[in-house]
Amino acid sequence: MNFNLSEEQQAFQEAARSFSDKEFEPNAAAWDAGKIFPKDIIGKAGDLGFCGLYCSEDVGGLGLSRLDTSIILEQLAMGCTSTTAFISIHNMAT
Repeated sequence: MNFNLSEEQQAFQEAARSFSDKEFEPNAAAWDAGKIFPKDIIGKAGDLGFCGLYCSEDVGGLGLSRLDTSIILEQLAMGCTSTTAFISIHNMAT
């Protein structure tokens, strides 16, 4: 069994990690302490497709598998677990 990520999965991983490093990690402690729901940053995540991970492409989503989605959410959670939880729940609901 091959456990290596595909090139596409590696690209998803890098995009999510880069976004998390820039947008989530520097703000996570302040958001939690201030009980802030960062709508603007979640909107930016949506612009990258992170709010439509399971939705099919014909309705504007990425149409990803559970594994691909897990790779992205894992990277986002490294920057802010609570904001990533909201994004994960949003994806489950859509």
